[in-house]
Amino acid sequence: MSTGTAHWGSRLTFVLAAAGSAVGLGNIWKFPYMVGEGGGAAFVLVYLACIVLIGMPVLVAEWLIGRRGQKNPVDTMRDLSAANGRSGAWVLLGASAVIVGAVILSFYSVVGGWSLYYTVEAATGAFAGLDGSGVEALFEGMLASPLTLLLWHSAFMGATIAIVARGVTGGLEAAVRLLMPALAVLIAVLVLYGTTTGHFGETLSYMFAVDFGRIDGGLVIAAMGQAFFTLSVGAGVMMAYGAYLGRETSLLSAAWTVVILDTVIALSAGLVIFPIVFANGLETSAGPGLIFVTLPIAFAQMAVGSVVGFVFFLLLAFAALTSAISLLEPAVAFTEQRSRLGRIGSTLVIGGLCWALGIAALLSFNLWSAPLPLVGLGLFDALDGLTSKIMLPLNGFFAVLFVGWFLNRRGVLEELGLSGLRAKVWLALSCVVAPLGVVAVFLAEML
Repeated sequence: MSTGTAHWGSRLTFVLAAAGSAVGLGNIWKFPYMVGEGGGAAFVLVYLACIVLIGMPVLVAEWLIGRRGQKNPVDTMRDLSAANGRSGAWVLLGASAVIVGAVILSFYSVVGGWSLYYTVEAATGAFAGLDGSGVEALFEGMLASPLTLLLWHSAFMGATIAIVARGVTGGLEAAVRLLMPALAVLIAVLVLYGTTTGHFGETLSYMFAVDFGRIDGGLVIAAMGQAFFTLSVGAGVMMAYGAYLGRETSLLSAAWTVVILDTVIALSAGLVIFPIVFANGLETSAGPGLIFVTLPIAFAQMAVGSVVGFVFFLLLAFAALTSAISLLEPAVAFTEQRSRLGRIGSTLVIGGLCWALGIAALLSFNLWSAPLPLVGLGLFDALDGLTSKIMLPLNGFFAVLFVGWFLNRRGVLEELGLSGLRAKVWLALSCVVAPLGVVAVFLAEML
């Protein structure tokens, strides 16, 4: 992307890349346990409303910014603010987006490493015969070993660097063309397995039969936050991907496709996990431990547990990788355009910095487990909180605010192909509903 002229080979590859970025640990790991904690269908219903009313306008705003700038997020915000007579301070949005993507990748890679570790453990039959305490000991033993965490963090980051270093057509496109169909196949296999557990009907009722009495302010805020974060907005990813996008692609049409794919995979993850949970009498509200602690108990009790566990954690690793390559891209694009390092050199430098910060994050589970001064958290949790609770919401808020209020409104509507009632609906969503929704998420997370 050094000249801003690189483009996706087709609309399909762009959609796959954007969907791959959106589909990650948030879908396979976080969404099911949030459904469990939120009471099932009530959470799903509110989540679907929020992803359309809030998530999609922010997604389109970031794509539009990226396509107009045709550069990395920093230079794009500099050029667009100058061209529209706006303050040069808007460049801080691009800088923040680049930084937050790299910071997220540093600790995201650690969790990606967990998925690789569990893939190997499942394949070798490590879950066989384990009870609850045995599975918990396996997880705690992994966290307590700096060398184990370092090995798998390095493997995951190495794969991410190798893909991004090859550029748009050789790396990003080739990866998503392989990984996204593979992801879909793995999910389909596991959903089919779920239908054999005898608890698939119970799962459908749990996820889609809404009890409106469960909907309250806390559930709405939680669903809104999940809808916002699952689309990978606020981290410079979609700005960077938009820079590779030609004018012939309809942003709204592509956004609908990505939102639908992301949502289908999130819902499918629930259809994979909850039949296993119900079949084994496990708790749906097990929280973040649902994947790495609760499900292996079920795999240990299955006749084909090693196979199902291997496929599941391979799915988790693929989902994590599709997001990781997108998180690395904005900072690499910035470095490539602002230095003489070239594509490979920029990827090695930025990837190396993320890898090093990830080492510090993984050590917070063992050797550096003492809480940091002032924040009272380990480095891993501090980085997670800083990015997910502060930087991502703020970046998303300012991106949709910039498009809704600071770009030429007529030009935006023409670019989106909107007029009449559709234009009024879009303006209401992008100028009022989405910004206020992001503010609500931000305030709820901070309070």
